Amino acid sequence: MIEKFLTKIQAVFSNPKLKNKLLFTLAIFALTRILAHIPVPAVDLSQLEFLFNSNQFLNFLNIFSGGTLANLSVVAVGINPYITASIIMQLLGMVFPKIKEMQKEGEASRAKLNQYMRMMSVPIAVAQAISVIALLNSQNLLVNAGLSNMIVVTSTLVAGAMIMMWLGELINEKGIGNGISMILLAGIISQIPSSVASLFTLADTINLTSLLVILALLIGVIWTVVFMNEASRKIPIQYAKRIRGGKQFGGQQTHLPIKVNVAGVMPIIFAVSLMMLPAFIGRLLILAKNQMLVGIGEKITVYFSPTSSIYLISYFVLVFIFSYFSAIIFFNAQDISDELKKSGAFIPGIRPGSPTRKFLEFVVTRITFAGAIFLASIAILPSIAQVMTGIQSLAVGGTSILIVVSVILETSKQINSQLLSENYEKYS
Repeated sequence: MIEKFLTKIQAVFSNPKLKNKLLFTLAIFALTRILAHIPVPAVDLSQLEFLFNSNQFLNFLNIFSGGTLANLSVVAVGINPYITASIIMQLLGMVFPKIKEMQKEGEASRAKLNQYMRMMSVPIAVAQAISVIALLNSQNLLVNAGLSNMIVVTSTLVAGAMIMMWLGELINEKGIGNGISMILLAGIISQIPSSVASLFTLADTINLTSLLVILALLIGVIWTVVFMNEASRKIPIQYAKRIRGGKQFGGQQTHLPIKVNVAGVMPIIFAVSLMMLPAFIGRLLILAKNQMLVGIGEKITVYFSPTSSIYLISYFVLVFIFSYFSAIIFFNAQDISDELKKSGAFIPGIRPGSPTRKFLEFVVTRITFAGAIFLASIAILPSIAQVMTGIQSLAVGGTSILIVVSVILETSKQINSQLLSENYEKYS
């Protein structure tokens, strides 16, 4: 296993094109970490650090921002506005046929859609920056809360979000992997050392049973995520035989792989983003002067704490729903059936056209159900282990592992495909 891994590393660095892409991606990673340690002006950093260390919800936000919120860096808003804009664009594609056609068309149409998403990211970034400032101002963490200072901080955070979006697109263009996923990966990996250190600080209080639960959970989550990403249903495909000039063409047999988890880790990211919203609203209500609003905020905070039953059930349901929703977006049975019909291919025992579409929809519905149950169960498993062991960092660590393992697997597949492509071009 180790020898195979070292051989693959050697193959990557012996390929100049792939090596340059890898080094470029690593350089972007380093740049994002430098930006993560440049704070915005007029913020009391010592009080800000104390606030994040004393609040589990804010610490949860900080993990997914790659540590940029704890010191309120210029990229504290991160890649989130672009992710939100891409989700909105996918939803609009399901409502407006013209956008759906643009998503299917060539490079020029996709470039235009990307431009729309960039433009949409700006107002979203402004709204998120204002929400961050409102939270800081409610805690008296701004040195000067004047209008001019607010404008400066908001502009800085929005500019940082645009820079992160640009860096993600640079990875798509000149690096390895999906830009958004790689930016998230860099941020989460940067927090692993501090998370491990926090576990060591609790070494005296953790008993042997809790330690075994942590190790079993880690191994189980990694194994299941790998299994989920690799599992697929192979549908047999037969090409029709054609005779031209006395020669027979076609007749080949192949298969159409349909992944159990079509969308990868995106349902987890969507669900986590939504589950953060109630706790954030509850915290803002607690800071209100109206006692009724304070009471409502306290109840919301308790009900949607990461270990409450309401939070776990809601999280499970959201991941399950987003898994189905993502399958509808990423797997278009109508388009696939049309392409099979045009190429003279068919599924044995299934007529081309509408019957093929219905069969593919049936298969996707069944395997997505299994994939959604797996993904939702793994998503809440760390929180359940947190209740069992009392270790606060487990809920965050489990979701982080899901994202890290999934992104690494997807990037590894892209590297393998590029290596195969290079070898094919070399010997063809």
